[in-house]
Amino acid sequence: MKKILGLDIGTTSIGWAFVNEAENEDEKSSIIKLGVRVIPITTDEETDFQKGKSISINADRTLKRGARRNLNRYQLRRDALLEVLKKNNFITDKTLLSEEGKDTTFSTFKARAEAAKGQINKEDLAKVFLMINKKRGYKSNRKANSDEDGVAIDGMEIAKYMSDNNLTPGQYVYEILKSGKKNIPNFYRSDLQSELNKIWEFQKQFYSKKLTENLLKT
Repeated sequence: MKKILGLDIGTTSIGWAFVNEAENEDEKSSIIKLGVRVIPITTDEETDFQKGKSISINADRTLKRGARRNLNRYQLRRDALLEVLKKNNFITDKTLLSEEGKDTTFSTFKARAEAAKGQINKEDLAKVFLMINKKRGYKSNRKANSDEDGVAIDGMEIAKYMSDNNLTPGQYVYEILKSGKKNIPNFYRSDLQSELNKIWEFQKQFYSKKLTENLLKT
């Protein structure tokens, strides 16, 4: 008897059979064992596999889990900051924190840019704090978002440009938005922290009783 292992390999399953094949007339072929292993992948993953792209289900799950974790952390930071702002009478439960009305697309970015050099009202200042709080920034040099021409923007180049032109991240973003670009790059955490300190110190001359050292530490 000849023993044969047969495999049927597909993109989403692998079928197999281990058989005895008769070589003589007095022998009878038989199946020793058979089975199938189904590979649970999505349609997109199957398409990538057929195109020859390497895929890892675990890697994809890790990315999604990381995204969920980052979102959860951001929501916790936002909720904590909202409570602090309400407690110190910057906003109330009725304060509108989103932009509204005509030509207000970049109003919060405009307020953020002005906050480092001019007085803004306390509601706008609360919006600025919430905007800075949204992203914590990179600790190291990485590629930020591409501009509309698809050229990668290097974080170090942005940091140098802001330093040479004495700009905060908020002023830099408002500058590129006015020029017609839509994508906003990421920044170093140190640059965001410096911006917060600069805005805090400038606005403290108008809100000295609210912008205290104890509040900054919280």
